Amino acid sequence: MNARTRLSSRNWFGKASAGLALGFGLAVAVSGLFAWFGPGGLLAGTGKTQFNMWLISPVWVATLSLCFLFPSSRSAWYGLGLANLAAFGLLAAGRWLLA
Repeated sequence: MNARTRLSSRNWFGKASAGLALGFGLAVAVSGLFAWFGPGGLLAGTGKTQFNMWLISPVWVATLSLCFLFPSSRSAWYGLGLANLAAFGLLAAGRWLLA
């Protein structure tokens, strides 16, 4: 297979739905990781709370934009699913260590 057939517009619905569904979960997990382990900890103030809230949108949009680089919709679902498992696993492990 050459690069033209690997990066085609085929399976766009599966890739887009993976980016929408799993991208949101990944964005929430990244925001949670920054909230817990970023500067100042969890209770750093309202500025950090607002930043965490607004951090979700660019991470979600970036994931949705980059999901079309997967060769197939199945690999998009698997790749983003593994990224979600890793991010939420890090979040759970870190919260467990801090408690």
